[in-house]
Amino acid sequence: MTHPYRIQMHETGGPEVLKVEEFEPRKPGAGEVLVRQSASGLNFIDTYHRTGLYPVRLPFTPGQEGAGIVQEVGEGVTRLKPGDAVAYLGAATYASHFTGPADRMLALPAEVPPQEAAAVLLKGLTAWALLFEVRAIQAGETALVWAPVGGVGSLLVPWAASLGARVIAVTSTDEKAEKARALGASDVIVGYEGVARKVRDLTDGRGVDVAYDSVGKISAEESLSSLRTAGWFVTYGNASGPVDPIPPGRLAQGGSLVMTRPTLFSFIQTPESLARGASLLFSALKAGTLKADIGQRFPLTDAAKAHEAIESGTTTGATVLIP
Repeated sequence: MTHPYRIQMHETGGPEVLKVEEFEPRKPGAGEVLVRQSASGLNFIDTYHRTGLYPVRLPFTPGQEGAGIVQEVGEGVTRLKPGDAVAYLGAATYASHFTGPADRMLALPAEVPPQEAAAVLLKGLTAWALLFEVRAIQAGETALVWAPVGGVGSLLVPWAASLGARVIAVTSTDEKAEKARALGASDVIVGYEGVARKVRDLTDGRGVDVAYDSVGKISAEESLSSLRTAGWFVTYGNASGPVDPIPPGRLAQGGSLVMTRPTLFSFIQTPESLARGASLLFSALKAGTLKADIGQRFPLTDAAKAHEAIESGTTTGATVLIP
């Protein structure tokens, strides 16, 4: 399409509710910039918005991250200029253009192209928050990582390993297991049955220090049962559905366990905290610790097909939508 457009939904439901609509990008106001997008990242949270699991006000344009080239700056913006490559988190990034606050825009290093930034920004900052902010992982600790070759997992595994942690990964197929090992997992469990028992075998009965669980409903009890005394259950996604309520007594029964349900935006509320996380993320990308593993590229007009792919569990790494 030659005219600016976006993906809009007027009702919740299946992927078919995602419609292509032309729109007029908003001119940047004071402190804002207008960006011609190079790519928008696809994340599981986008499907939660689409289905109504996370309620949104309709009509609604999905999307939480993007990257592109600054086209126009508003009054008072001096840090950025037209032609600069930037990445950003914000609402409604399933669009050819995005207007947002300049102080939430991250200038991209030359070594990080816009498509790669769109592929990793939300997921990479999520991995940063999990490893550095929610509970700082320590060298010598053991972490259980579910969905190790998904968007967040494919960054979480190598980053945790680079910090000296032993990573035990849980995935669904032998093919994904090989990829998890290549990413840095020391051990891989294939299949979701008997995970806790297998973890105990791998840790001489001790259990893991922390479980990073994005699968949700079907994995929560296995994660809890895999933890050492006073271990941490970090549940950060609902790929199989929301986690059933867990009574506090279950945490006591497991040995003074800690459970948390973090969201990234609690840790990047200020421009300074966002910049701190992005600095570590971009440094890890430049050093080669992390790679923008773009497993799939879809035209933005095929956003519905992209949603079908991520919900089917057939995607690996990151998925980007290209206007």
